[in-house]
Amino acid sequence: MVMGDLVREVDVAVIGGGPGGYSAAFRCAELGLETVVVDAEARLGGACLHEGCIPSKALLHVAGVIAEARRAREFGVEFGPPTLALDALRTWVQERVVGKLAKGLAAVARGKGVEVIAGRAVLEGSRSLRVEGDEPQQVRFRHAIVATGSVATAPPGVTLGGRVMDAAAALAMPEIPARLLVVGGGYIGLELGQVYAALGSQVTLVEMTDGLLPGVDRDLVQPLARQCQRTFAAVRLDTRVTGLTATAASVEAVVGSGGPETFDRALVAVGRRPASDGLGLDTTGARIDPHGHVEIDERCRTGDPHVWAVGDVTGEPMLAHRAMRQGRVAAEAIAGRPAAFDSVAVPAVVFTDPEVAWCGLTETQAQREGRAVKAVRVAWGASGRAATLGRADGLTKLVVEPGTGRLLGAGIVGPGAGELIAEAALAVEAALLAEDVALTIHAHPTLAETLMEAAETLR
Repeated sequence: MVMGDLVREVDVAVIGGGPGGYSAAFRCAELGLETVVVDAEARLGGACLHEGCIPSKALLHVAGVIAEARRAREFGVEFGPPTLALDALRTWVQERVVGKLAKGLAAVARGKGVEVIAGRAVLEGSRSLRVEGDEPQQVRFRHAIVATGSVATAPPGVTLGGRVMDAAAALAMPEIPARLLVVGGGYIGLELGQVYAALGSQVTLVEMTDGLLPGVDRDLVQPLARQCQRTFAAVRLDTRVTGLTATAASVEAVVGSGGPETFDRALVAVGRRPASDGLGLDTTGARIDPHGHVEIDERCRTGDPHVWAVGDVTGEPMLAHRAMRQGRVAAEAIAGRPAAFDSVAVPAVVFTDPEVAWCGLTETQAQREGRAVKAVRVAWGASGRAATLGRADGLTKLVVEPGTGRLLGAGIVGPGAGELIAEAALAVEAALLAEDVALTIHAHPTLAETLMEAAETLR
């Protein structure tokens, strides 16, 4: 052993401290396994907490407050134009939201006896890894769980940095640009585009496909698309950004077949790729597919019996709650418990205005697979609660199996869709019939009634 090197021996070494990683570590500790987390940033929460899900939702809440204040004019209430204190906003997000949650995770780790080691983990076979950083050390383990997440990608020829931002840079809010170009009409581009539009930017959104949120049920996307047309300065579909050149004061963009256009900043949000490079997985029996995803079975085990993987590094859907569930499955499987990731409904939520949420089988997916389904749509125009909110632009959609009436999937667009989808996810996971939902008394007046009303039409 080289002087200064440390050698640790543990039951489980978790590589990465994001939602999948800390969930796995906490569960391992609860099951009596000595566990450490190796994280390059020496923190728990990962991109989700520090530069993704949580700060973006905090800023979306701010955007929603501004939008509600403007919408209140329809009710005869006038607040006047908002005044933005950017420093105070940054402090609120970083200290009172992100900082508070980060401290909470650290406290939980201490309470469960989970140590967080600072540094980059590189596997050296199936039972050992080295930690690179200020305090290099060796960790020997019985099992390792890879939970390194994903990283932002950029189109060919585009370099991220400076005025060309990825989501993490945009969430840091260096300024509120007068003109913002958003490249990508997926959930990240739409969420952050709406944040900046609410805070005063003129947002031009460019999407290479023929619709926003590619792959999502068009019935759910339409109300959001209409809102974006009203909110953004421009929405350009079937269009590519073929060049981005940043200067000290602006960004020159070539959009479509036109000439260069000038923006103050650009946000590139075209997707993410698994962070599987450089982990030393080639020294183990784990396999990586051509897209960089670590291949796993239903227990989250790789091709190596001592190496497991959870979260974004294992592929789609890249969602924090999927990673958290996988982390618990891996921990319980390592502990010898009967566990498998066999969930039918993994809900997805786009926290835009209006929110879009879905779970289970979609009508679009069923059509693609040639599967016979019955779908019903209930517009919120007849919802008493939607009327009191001044938001009749919502929609609830159910997808059921013909003949049996079994609920296979659901989609909701409108305020609070992300909360409402939980009932639908439970119904799908429990293999309930539409009749079960219809016969469940829902409080009146609520938006949740639309689930009951949709189910009633299928009885």
